[in-house]
Amino acid sequence: MKRVFLASAVALAAAATMTAANAADLGRRMPTKAPAYVEPYYNWTGFYVGINGGGAFGNSDVSNVLGSASHDVSGGLVGGTIGYNWEVNRVVWGIEGDIDWSSLKGSGTNAPCPAGCETKNSWLATARGRLGYAFNRVLPYVTAGGAFGDVKLTPAGFPGETDTRAGWTAGAGVEIGINGPWSAKVEYLYADLGDANCGAANCGVSTTADLTANIVRGGINYRF
Repeated sequence: MKRVFLASAVALAAAATMTAANAADLGRRMPTKAPAYVEPYYNWTGFYVGINGGGAFGNSDVSNVLGSASHDVSGGLVGGTIGYNWEVNRVVWGIEGDIDWSSLKGSGTNAPCPAGCETKNSWLATARGRLGYAFNRVLPYVTAGGAFGDVKLTPAGFPGETDTRAGWTAGAGVEIGINGPWSAKVEYLYADLGDANCGAANCGVSTTADLTANIVRGGINYRF
């Protein structure tokens, strides 16, 4: 009886050992599925710098004792950007400034400029607030603030005069996080530099000229 009991115990132990070995083998052979990757939510908070460029079109209203009229202006812009964003519960507040070289200009022949005159802007800067809502890497926003630049009026036959102006700007855009700290944006701004003055000594007769522009530009930013 003891022999039968011992034989049975040995058989059970051998079977248990083989089962454990097979289970371990099976575990080694079965591939383990990696956990799904979850991309961390994009955070817009931080200081950034960038470049921007685009084009603009608008008009210049010229006025003096001879009358008033307007002519079209157009040109390109390129320059640098600096700013800072704060993100709170997906709402993004920011301040942004930029300064661009500009080739915005146009001319016309009309009552205040019988022989023709040219209005030109050679630099344009803005200082604006931004407010947007972040859809992870996509940030649509509105923006408004001050616009600054020079306006040069040159009637035919006269040296003309340059007046540095301060006005306002407003617009909207969308910025997209593209890779790490890099983002790209496209935006529209309307800018009004107000009335520039040109005295009689430089324009023949005291004349004012305003400058308004519709600006469409893109940009690349790097956030620190």
